[in-house]
Amino acid sequence: MINKSTLKFLKDLSANNNREWFAQHKTAYEAAKADAEHLATQLAAGIAQFDKSIGYLEPKDCMFRIYRDTRFSHDKVPYKTNLGVVLQRGGKKTQFACYYVHIEPGNLFLSGGIYMPSPEALKALRQAIDVNFEEFEKIIKNKTFGKYFDLEGDSKLNRVPQGFDKESPAAEYLKWKSWYVTSSITATEICSSDFVVQTLQKFKALHPLVKFFNEAIEDIA
Repeated sequence: MINKSTLKFLKDLSANNNREWFAQHKTAYEAAKADAEHLATQLAAGIAQFDKSIGYLEPKDCMFRIYRDTRFSHDKVPYKTNLGVVLQRGGKKTQFACYYVHIEPGNLFLSGGIYMPSPEALKALRQAIDVNFEEFEKIIKNKTFGKYFDLEGDSKLNRVPQGFDKESPAAEYLKWKSWYVTSSITATEICSSDFVVQTLQKFKALHPLVKFFNEAIEDIA
């Protein structure tokens, strides 16, 4: 679970996104960070029970910095107004598919899958979907999976990419550059004592898709 104080800090940060305010509330930030790290530890241990490839992950392997890189951005706001917990094989710097929790007041959600992979990984993923489409379709049409998620994609091409048959039954999925799921959650849910249990249940349903993607890029990620 996430403490209500963490959501309050993020909401207040959104309204006061400047270095002076942040410095004055550094203690509240550290508490919010520790709260999210505790959630990461609990989820990593739980996911490892059904996804052995996760292995042992420390909170630093799962958390993003709150400081924005503004060097090449017109938006000079210094801080992110969310905390993200990403759980994936080898930690957040790999290309492997992930399980993700987004903590942001007004925009709370669970997610997972693979987002904007490298060109080499993208080609391997498309090949896996094309060649093993029956298996892929079985995963995304599974009743338990469908209870929690719908597969989404973005940066969709107008045509099937070169090298693939436009008549392939997987044609529409081959046009995508990312394959992921999202599931909105409420503040009440994320602050509930059974949030970890409920989230692990959803992530377990997501595991077959994560496994499919990771096997496709085993030698690349």
